[in-house]
Amino acid sequence: MSEQNEFETNPVVESPLNEFAPEKELTIENSEYHQKLAGFWTRFWAYTIDIIVLYAISGILIKPVFRVFNLPIENPSFLFFTTYKATILIVLLLYFALMTKYLQQTVGKIIMGIKVVSNDDSQLTWNTIIFRELIGRFISKLLVIPYLLVAFTPKKEALHDIFADTHVVHEDAYEKKHLHNLMKNRGEQLPGGTVI
Repeated sequence: MSEQNEFETNPVVESPLNEFAPEKELTIENSEYHQKLAGFWTRFWAYTIDIIVLYAISGILIKPVFRVFNLPIENPSFLFFTTYKATILIVLLLYFALMTKYLQQTVGKIIMGIKVVSNDDSQLTWNTIIFRELIGRFISKLLVIPYLLVAFTPKKEALHDIFADTHVVHEDAYEKKHLHNLMKNRGEQLPGGTVI
């Protein structure tokens, strides 16, 4: 019986002063670091470098082959695409797809220090690459305007990023994100008149 009484707790009696104790707001500040998003101009210069690389590949490897086999380079054929332009488009899409899949970067992105990451921080899958670099980039390449979305979307995403749930970040630059937690704490009366 005495053991049972040992573990019994007495009910807490609140002091009448507690009813009038002021509520206090406590702010707890946490800081979190995340990789800085790559903006429009950084991505623009990276893309410009990639186009220069692709023109170099075209001039060194593709044009000579077309000239050797007497294939037309300038005359438009099906849907205003020459065989040459269709070949260049395929090379462009493969370049972006393979570089992004295996390195998360193209040559332009490597030079500018940015890379492609998934929104959920998982590894880039082939499905993601197909949506981003083949379908999304093909649409962006035809219309040009979807590239401008980078300047206006919160995560600085182009249309092909939105299709694939990806975004582009700086490799070595981080931003500090402040998280504020507000807690309401009602003052309690302690012995000796101290209120906390």
